[in-house]
Amino acid sequence: MFIGEALKFSVEALRANKVRTFLTALGLVIGNASVILVVTISITGREYILDQIRAIGSNIVYGGYQAGNNAEATADADFVKLADIQAVRQQLGNRIVAATGVMTSYDTMLIEGKEKDTKVIGSDENYASVRNLQLLAGRFMDPSDVALRQKVALLTEKLAKRLYGSQPSAIGQTVKIHQLEFTVIGTFKERTESFGLSELSSETILIPITVIRYFSPVERIDPIYVQAKTAEDVGPLTQAVRQIIESRHRPGALYDIENLSSILDAAKKIALVLSIVLMLVSAIALIISGIGIMNIMLVTVTERTREIGLRMAVGASRREILDQFLTEAILISVTGGAAGILIGLSVPLGIRFFTDDIRVPVSALSVVVAFAVSVIVGVVFGIIPANRASHLNPTEALRYE
Repeated sequence: MFIGEALKFSVEALRANKVRTFLTALGLVIGNASVILVVTISITGREYILDQIRAIGSNIVYGGYQAGNNAEATADADFVKLADIQAVRQQLGNRIVAATGVMTSYDTMLIEGKEKDTKVIGSDENYASVRNLQLLAGRFMDPSDVALRQKVALLTEKLAKRLYGSQPSAIGQTVKIHQLEFTVIGTFKERTESFGLSELSSETILIPITVIRYFSPVERIDPIYVQAKTAEDVGPLTQAVRQIIESRHRPGALYDIENLSSILDAAKKIALVLSIVLMLVSAIALIISGIGIMNIMLVTVTERTREIGLRMAVGASRREILDQFLTEAILISVTGGAAGILIGLSVPLGIRFFTDDIRVPVSALSVVVAFAVSVIVGVVFGIIPANRASHLNPTEALRYE
């Protein structure tokens, strides 16, 4: 019997029991759709988490003074200085996008009729790009503001609203910091909220670092930020920055220079574990659907015993009987698998029409794997009932009631 005949007989047999065929294939539909959706969800979730981490600052190396063997009498000279930042720029200029630093102080401000300690940080024109800040109104600091020690300030989103009601209203206003009047030139926010774990809180004022230096009795940069040109160079650059800073200070002083690589690696591992767990759940669904196919095919063999006996009596070989029932099992699994793949693809593709905020990638590998699994399920779970049908005794099969 040619493959075409086996396929024709299989289609006719399946069409004769449409409802049963549909319910049998439904498991494969759900299983394959789950495989594609699970892979899509895991990839989307992983990329979203990694994008959020990267949004804090791309390829960032950061750190500051930690401690030393004379912790009881910490020397002013141990702290990271503006000169250290300049040294990093000069020695690593071809490997970095920018290097900047932050100095911090506090001042009392009248906010909504109440005096409140407000964080004031100082930095330079590179800070906004290195920290990936989002400008809401006005402008960021430029090199002339820093070089000429201009009394200009930028407010965080929440502070601008509390002081002036809106972002545009804050521009051009005057705020008093350490008894000096500063003109508000812009408002901003973090693209990815760090929830106060960075030097930026929800209510922070940013001014030129050359100005805040006069408000601080000790020059202390904490943290220093260095942005690498490539992600591959972040690790080596971290060591290079540490070596430069340590070489410029006394032996024994410790500097905590870190990067986001460890956080990114942890996020990748969590995403991988989540993907594996979800894939196992999908695999269980596929195995259950395969068992369903095997059970239905065994029932079908029993119901069609007389038909099998008749075909064998008129010359059909055991191999031809096996091919027909195996073809039926594969047809059910492949048809159900194809339908599941279409459903699995329709969801992420449909999401793209409703939002551009979240990138929903579609994995071609998941489609290939899902289809391959469908064929394997049909063969593996179809071979037992097909083999049973092919080994029926023709004489006993014809007498079967």
